[in-house]
Amino acid sequence: MTPTLEVLASFLKLGFTAFGGPAAHIGMFRDEFVRRRQWLTDEAFLDLLGATNLIPGPNSTEMAIHIGFLRAGWAGLIVSGLAFTLPAMLIVLAFAWAYVEYGSTPQAAWLLYGVKPVMIAIILQALWGLGRKAVKDRLTLAAGFGVLALYFLGVNEILLLFAGGLVVMLLQNRMQLGRARPAFFLPLLSVPGLASVSFGLPALFLVFLKIGAILYGSGYVLVAFLRADLVERLGWLTESQLIDAIAIGQITPGPLFTSATFIGYLLGGIPAALIATLGIFLPSYIFVAVSNPIIPKLRESPWAGSLLDGVIVASLGLMAAVSYQLGRASLTDLPTLAIFVISTALLFRFKISSTWLIVGGALAGWLTSLL
Repeated sequence: MTPTLEVLASFLKLGFTAFGGPAAHIGMFRDEFVRRRQWLTDEAFLDLLGATNLIPGPNSTEMAIHIGFLRAGWAGLIVSGLAFTLPAMLIVLAFAWAYVEYGSTPQAAWLLYGVKPVMIAIILQALWGLGRKAVKDRLTLAAGFGVLALYFLGVNEILLLFAGGLVVMLLQNRMQLGRARPAFFLPLLSVPGLASVSFGLPALFLVFLKIGAILYGSGYVLVAFLRADLVERLGWLTESQLIDAIAIGQITPGPLFTSATFIGYLLGGIPAALIATLGIFLPSYIFVAVSNPIIPKLRESPWAGSLLDGVIVASLGLMAAVSYQLGRASLTDLPTLAIFVISTALLFRFKISSTWLIVGGALAGWLTSLL
């Protein structure tokens, strides 16, 4: 099998099974490409993780594109992103059709009930494996725990990512501060808002292109952007439709950004669904293509390497916070606790593939719903 076909097959499989949001996706990628396929080392994986946190867009999709690029070049860059997002897009399209036809979202509570405990186990395994490589000294350990603590005090996650990187960079290179002035800057991207206009495919494309090009952070940040543009400014969606779009994105595998597919379908059928999806994901391909060749060079600079180290431990601190929040919301009774404990044991002790564990979690959730 050629590298391109390997990338296609691997990410199609993940595209159908990657539930749980970016933190869980990162855990699944590590399990698949570092531990099982050995396409890259933990150190290289961590550098990619740090780089994706420095650019806007959906982190897990950008990680997929990075990995595909490293494995199969430009063909891998295109194929990996498409294969990872295509299953979710098709599932969301089916849900959007049912929503338009029958006026409600399909019920899949049993699916999340069984899969979420498995996702927490996958995130914990990734944190354990990556943390041992990312924490290089007391400074990076303190930075990771500091980000974790400040997150629960309500500090913005994007501020924490960049602050973690800058603090580690400055403290690790403090002896050189008197002799050199590092020329680091964060580009401030300002995209003018569209005036309130009637719905049309070009305007829809520009709205989602803007969101994909400037959005940092979690799905909750995506909700804020969508609400500001599509509900308040343009009036194309109602609050209820936006909530349903986000709910569909959460109960389907793959990135939450496929909520754009649902919204596009509501507004203009299949053509609008495809246009919205293209708009929100296109910037990720451009950012990865530009940044991927630069990542190895970052390690050659003490300043840039330290910045990357800080961003990496900050992102792991945020992953830990997400796993705690998911745990509180998901481990609510004995069945979910049992699924979590069994999944954790199978991952750490027997190295079972995360894909099979997700299938098992979904099956357990379905069986529980029948009782």
